[in-house]
Amino acid sequence: MELMAGTEPGNLPKSYSMDMSSEDLVPMLVFSESSQGKCCVEGKILNKLGVKPHDKDIDNYGKLFRERLNKYKAKSRQIQVISNEDARMTPMPGMFGDNKIMAAKRCRRDRSEMEEIMFKLFERQPNWTLRQLIQETDQPKPFLRDLLKDLCVFNYKGSNKGSYELKPQYKVNKLE
Repeated sequence: MELMAGTEPGNLPKSYSMDMSSEDLVPMLVFSESSQGKCCVEGKILNKLGVKPHDKDIDNYGKLFRERLNKYKAKSRQIQVISNEDARMTPMPGMFGDNKIMAAKRCRRDRSEMEEIMFKLFERQPNWTLRQLIQETDQPKPFLRDLLKDLCVFNYKGSNKGSYELKPQYKVNKLE
């Protein structure tokens, strides 16, 4: 097989040898998709066709391969110096050190005050997830879990799985 002159770029080999074999071929099919979106079998692949450059062109092929490799290995990034001395850049929390961004510390409220807030929240909605409660109350997770153990029941099953609801004795007190 030979390429036509003028159609190949750079060091592309001009002559190739073809090898057609049917041995060691995994059975393959050709599929297509119709305009209605259905998958159709178009045909079966029976032979494998291998193409490699002739020995006399192997040097040109090696050069072409190295050129491609060097082109893709070259970094296209550029460094640009910004000369604005008024703007001072400060690192974000956790940028240096252990690479973890530190969360802002939440302040604990008084336990009795938190119980009142929790009762008001459960009046508004009967079931809450821990994440929702942390967002609503802005309290530390361990403190909120401890409070929930005393006031609520965790739902392991059902439609409210993974949420907390008030214990029955607090639901009765709420009605009185």
